[in-house]
Amino acid sequence: MLAGELYHAGDPEIQADLAATKAWLVRYNASLGLAPADRRGLLVERLAEVGPDAVIRPPFFCDYGFNIALGAGVFLNFNCVILDVVPVRIGDGTQIGPLVQILTADHPRDPEIRRSGLEFGRPITIGRNVWIGGGAMIMPGVAVGDDAIIGAGSVVTRDVAPGATVVGNPARAVVPKAT
Repeated sequence: MLAGELYHAGDPEIQADLAATKAWLVRYNASLGLAPADRRGLLVERLAEVGPDAVIRPPFFCDYGFNIALGAGVFLNFNCVILDVVPVRIGDGTQIGPLVQILTADHPRDPEIRRSGLEFGRPITIGRNVWIGGGAMIMPGVAVGDDAIIGAGSVVTRDVAPGATVVGNPARAVVPKAT
């Protein structure tokens, strides 16, 4: 699965990891009233990396957690979803609005293979100092460059260049107006 190869989600080892994450999510999502240091301790328990001052406001949802790496000062607002069947890396200082979905899970295009229940994942990398507006969706395999902006509600299906602003469905670069 982590290599991006086809896998069966019903595999017992995968199901055990999912169950452990569900139990962790119950604890994390009940932590909104705790001090930030206590919430950070919970994140460190499950996530691959948690940089200094990284914050995820509960409720939060993920598949495994241990495939998620957060840089320093990363902020995820309420109700974010990260389907982390493969690595998700979020760079320092990135701010992510509420209801954002970061989706590494993918499915075969061939209907016979898809019918067999096989899936795969493609990693997502989000650079430093990125701003992702509320309700945006980052699709499997996308890389977002440093200093990019993704407009609220956008569906990002392709890589985003450093410093670019993208909006819409599918997200497209906004061309700055000449002054």
